[in-house]
Amino acid sequence: MTDLLYKDESYRIIGKCFEAHNNLGAGFLEIVYKDALEYEFNRANIPFARETRYDVSYKDIILPHKFQADFVVYDKIILEVKAISGIADEFIAQALNYLKVSRNKLALIVNFGELKLNYKRIVLDRKLKE
Repeated sequence: MTDLLYKDESYRIIGKCFEAHNNLGAGFLEIVYKDALEYEFNRANIPFARETRYDVSYKDIILPHKFQADFVVYDKIILEVKAISGIADEFIAQALNYLKVSRNKLALIVNFGELKLNYKRIVLDRKLKE
């Protein structure tokens, strides 16, 4: 059995997501859930940065548009908040790109748009060629 990457930290993050979903339910816009998570993280003394921007390198330049992650929690976990009918493959690809540009190893995609909170753990395998 393999140990989960950042098991304790991700458990706390997902717990706060469940707290927000249990109180708000489904049907709000993403921004409402982000505000609720900011409140929950502050109350729990969970360190985070909201709407962290990352440069994107292309060949020998930095592109003018940035990637913006919803949250970076514990200075090492990307948290992407969704409020949609399901977690689509393009959101997994987006999370992988966030991991590449941020040089982090774990992203959590959390979807508040379903009746039951849904989430996915995305781990970037650094052994793969970027």
